[in-house]
Amino acid sequence: MVENIDLSLVDWSRGQFALTAMFHWIFVPLTLGLGYIVAIMETIYVKTGNPEWKRITKFWMNLFGINFAIGVATGIILEFQFGTNWSNYSWFVGDIFGAPLAIEGIMAFFMESTFIAVMFFGWDKVSRKFHLTSSWLTAIGANLSALWILVANAWMQNPVGMRFNPETARNEMENFWEVLFSPTAVNKFLHTTTSGFVLASIFVVGISAWFLLHKRDQMFAKKSIVVGSIFGLIATFMVIFTGDGAAKDIAKHQPMKLASMEGLYQGETGAPLMIYGFFSGSDEERLKEPKEDNFAFNIPVPGMLSFLANGDFDSYVPGIRDMLYGNDEHNILSFEERIKRGHVAQQTLKEFKDAEKNGNTTKYNSLKAKFNDKEWLNTYMKYFGYGTYYDPDPQKLKANVLELVPPVTIAFHSFHIMVGLGTLFVLVFLLLLFYTMKNKIEDTRWLLWVALWSIPLAYLAQQTGWLVAEVGRQPWVIQDMMNTRMAVSQIGTGAVQTTFWLFAITFVGLAIAEVKIMLTQIKKGPKEGGQ
Repeated sequence: MVENIDLSLVDWSRGQFALTAMFHWIFVPLTLGLGYIVAIMETIYVKTGNPEWKRITKFWMNLFGINFAIGVATGIILEFQFGTNWSNYSWFVGDIFGAPLAIEGIMAFFMESTFIAVMFFGWDKVSRKFHLTSSWLTAIGANLSALWILVANAWMQNPVGMRFNPETARNEMENFWEVLFSPTAVNKFLHTTTSGFVLASIFVVGISAWFLLHKRDQMFAKKSIVVGSIFGLIATFMVIFTGDGAAKDIAKHQPMKLASMEGLYQGETGAPLMIYGFFSGSDEERLKEPKEDNFAFNIPVPGMLSFLANGDFDSYVPGIRDMLYGNDEHNILSFEERIKRGHVAQQTLKEFKDAEKNGNTTKYNSLKAKFNDKEWLNTYMKYFGYGTYYDPDPQKLKANVLELVPPVTIAFHSFHIMVGLGTLFVLVFLLLLFYTMKNKIEDTRWLLWVALWSIPLAYLAQQTGWLVAEVGRQPWVIQDMMNTRMAVSQIGTGAVQTTFWLFAITFVGLAIAEVKIMLTQIKKGPKEGGQ
């Protein structure tokens, strides 16, 4: 089945979706966090009646509005691509994947769109408390919007709450609440949104540092730094807590992703956590030629990966080669065996559809019973997506097995850059808060420069986090059920290439426009009297 698929179409479709998602993710995290920061600042204004806080609130609210508007444009394009570039995926799981996206549009998006109008144009037209309520509901609406999108993404990482219907050859939702409250969905939502809070906090303290470096609006900047630093510290500790939960969930449901994140080729008892390292050789060389040490340089913490994955320093963590070639001692099936079982599932479905078409009732009922048999489903249907890599030629089958390993180098470095930058941000928040409370922040110019340059680093942390989540699970669109080759629309490669470059030009233009508008607003500074 593999050789019949246009791989260039798959690559260009993946590239176009990645381009759109990465540009969209430039805008979303700032919206998630800055909305709450603005609401907190307005709460202080309503509680104290101090007009300085109204002035502060309006400044950050303007930046929130600019970012919100451009983020909406990229998000709409992203959702349309499920129908244009990934129609097989949308058809296969549309009953499940479409539900949270529909709720996002009906409930969350309309909620934030309604109250954002009051938030921006309701000053002095509605009561202070009603305006404050609108600001909070806008922030909550933005995060509810993220909730439903992340629930959909989490289901792709760990498909639950559904059943496969052989008559339609589609997956259908069986338990909505299982989809919504799966540990994968809960961890993904909390970890992703709180990381957005961290970025927004870095954004606030970094721009405030710019004002202090230029000796402008110093009281405004100090107050903003206090709010941003406290909010950022709380958010960072939440990111750490939810990251631990996410790691345990990945270890359970996506062990290949975990092994790739840590560059663990051979499973170990008491597996070490890598602080950082550099590989020797290419990904392909390390897979084909087993080595005792795959790192040219690394800093390990013995036993820590086992603890983070399983809560036990002496537990076994499977490596990449365990999943490629199997490990009987730890009951790990080889990918070759999974491919064969997936092939059985796909052939059974084909035979079932043929029996239905030919009116062979006896065979139809016999095969249909298999799709209701839990043991058969767990033995064969569980690996349905692997069947795409089946080949009767043993040598070609072994070659196809290697394609089930994600780009390890990208996943490893992305994960460690993300974690390293997160640690840096904790120090930045602590130091900014300390020197601001001591009223010495203006004299600590080196720290102000660090805060300012932390803004692009926060965006880098967001993008590397996205790479870990998505590149780390390749080649799966739906874990173990559907890969990118099965999911792609059968359209011309040229059409995808054309739209790729059109989107690239559009997104770069939007990003440049946002930066220019943002810089113009920042240079103007907060208006006097909060006007």
